Amino acid sequence: RTKAIFRRLDHAQNAGAGPPESITVGDIAIDLSKRLVVIKGRPVELTAKEFDLLVAFAKQPGKVWTRAQLLENVWGQGFTGYEHTVNSHINRLRAKIEADSTEPRYILTVWGVGYKFTDQLDV
Repeated sequence: RTKAIFRRLDHAQNAGAGPPESITVGDIAIDLSKRLVVIKGRPVELTAKEFDLLVAFAKQPGKVWTRAQLLENVWGQGFTGYEHTVNSHINRLRAKIEADSTEPRYILTVWGVGYKFTDQLDV
């Protein structure tokens, strides 16, 4: 009975916490509720898909995503387009968030697999 009480208490405390309202990595601050991205104090305009793509990456830094996984996670299961749509969106997103999109610090290419968001805290 005591274990059950503690389990319910832990569950109730964690349920109240809710998901984070913002994510900060390096110079990038993402406000999830306002769908706002700020880099070095400057707001950056992203399309809905670019924002969703950035959030998917930032929520799981270091995770390697295939194009198919990104399409399913960001575009949804009903998407019938090409996997290379992901490449185009990542290129545009890099142009907006990276200081030098040819030498990305945040969205990294994992050759032969897909992409990942940096898991280095000293970005």
